[in-house]
Amino acid sequence: MHPYNRLPSSGHNSPSPPPSPLRSPRFRHGRSKPGGRFNQPGRTLIQRIVWHLLSVLIRRQGFFLFAPLLYIAGMLLYMGSVSFEVVPIISHRLAPGSVYRSPQLYGKLRPEMDADNSSADAISTVWKHSYKSGEWRPCVNKSSGGLAESNGYIYVEANGGLNQQRTSICNAVAVAGYLNATLVIPKFHFHSIWRDPSNFSEIYDEDYFISMLENDVRVVDKIPEYLMERFDHNMTNVYNFRIKAWSPILYYEDVVLPRLLEEKVIRISPFANRLSFDSPPAVQRLRCLANYEALKFSSPILTLGEVLVVRMKERSTNYGGKYISVHLRFEEDMVAFSCCVFDGGEQENEDMKAARERGWKGKFTKPGRVIRPGAIRVNGKCPLTPLEVGLMLRGMGFDKNTFIYLASGKIYNAEKSMAPLLEMFPNLQTKEMLASEEELAPFKNYSSRMAAIDYTVCLHSEVFVTTQGGNFPHFLIGHRRYMYGGHSKTIRPDKRKLALLFDNPQIGWKTFKRHLLGMRSHSDSKGYEIKRPNDSIYTFPCPDCMCRSNKTEDSRAASAT
Repeated sequence: MHPYNRLPSSGHNSPSPPPSPLRSPRFRHGRSKPGGRFNQPGRTLIQRIVWHLLSVLIRRQGFFLFAPLLYIAGMLLYMGSVSFEVVPIISHRLAPGSVYRSPQLYGKLRPEMDADNSSADAISTVWKHSYKSGEWRPCVNKSSGGLAESNGYIYVEANGGLNQQRTSICNAVAVAGYLNATLVIPKFHFHSIWRDPSNFSEIYDEDYFISMLENDVRVVDKIPEYLMERFDHNMTNVYNFRIKAWSPILYYEDVVLPRLLEEKVIRISPFANRLSFDSPPAVQRLRCLANYEALKFSSPILTLGEVLVVRMKERSTNYGGKYISVHLRFEEDMVAFSCCVFDGGEQENEDMKAARERGWKGKFTKPGRVIRPGAIRVNGKCPLTPLEVGLMLRGMGFDKNTFIYLASGKIYNAEKSMAPLLEMFPNLQTKEMLASEEELAPFKNYSSRMAAIDYTVCLHSEVFVTTQGGNFPHFLIGHRRYMYGGHSKTIRPDKRKLALLFDNPQIGWKTFKRHLLGMRSHSDSKGYEIKRPNDSIYTFPCPDCMCRSNKTEDSRAASAT
């Protein structure tokens, strides 16, 4: 037996493995230190515990298979079932101008406003800007020659309110003249919002309209019987063109005219905004002729309107017979359509929901539609309240004795909303204040006729103030330019800036007034504006309907006489 092997073998002799070498004295010395490996000097108790846990986890690597599950379980526990005392709170700061705080601002500014005696005679000095090349004058020329044989009859249905119908009438004149057709007096479509059954002759002077256009466009009140027999005297049997909005005049020439020559009678319904603003000079001339010369309100409307103008001038004799007219759009339907929030609380909310459902069933409650009243206000889309109109005008330098004509329908919550405006301008007048009940009786239940009376009084004011856009101010601005040498004499406020001013509780009266005087001056500088592409000729009559009258021409004309 091998001397080193003490175990019996099976007859094979195998050498034993060599003994392991002794460990380095350095390591032996380290292990011999008291406290061992985890008690090295310089480590805290927490560090030693963490080190120990990590060494255990590393030795048992199977733990890492369960680590993702433990992480997910921990997150679910944190998010769902465990509540913590310290939870981060996210505060949403409202955007400046997004909240209706005008009543609070009025309460703050009123003492300084009432004590301010610095306002000069603002109504006499409001318009300082002059056009650099002189004023403009109307120059719509009527034809003097006869008309060629007509290509047929065009019958249009004018939809919308008073001034949207006016657009249809003027565009129909232009299309009929361009196609050498005979225009049938337009039929006014009954609108569910306006609810006015008036016909053409009840709003406009029909005979005057026909005579003013007689050398340019044939206009008749009805289609001849022999032609209507082909359609069983029923206009619904006449071929109706569905024309896209803002179609060019060439579309009428290429598509409508061939059918007109074939049928001799065509119908276009609806017709509002069915002709492009940019058209050849011949078309624009007919538009100018129709709008500024041929369309005159019917005698009852014009008579009462002119009477109210005289009464406004008589009341404002201390201001040289000058008064301000304001187009206020704070009727219930306008407030509802805007989707803005004011200070009426829950009652206002319920009223607006009901009004939206009556006027635009389902439009505002479609799935996915999100209404953001704050964003609407910041973007300047909310109608100005009567209080805001008063603050704006006082800020622009008009004192409390200024006479104001208010053109409006039935104001929403009038008793409450009109009170501050009447406090700021006690000389405010409406058609209901200026006219007797007997005088207004023939017009009272007809919204378009009442609007025509407002249009007349606003047309002759020294200053016109628009607060919410729409067809009414657009037509008035153009008409006033046509009457007043190219200057609209209109204040068009920057409503985005107003929203910021009205929502600033820190602003003082002097700073507020400085901003508003700048806004007034800006409106003066924008009084003269030339029509650009895609602008409406009914708002910008220069240069299509007006010619420039510079100072040299005027001096030559004066010397010649």
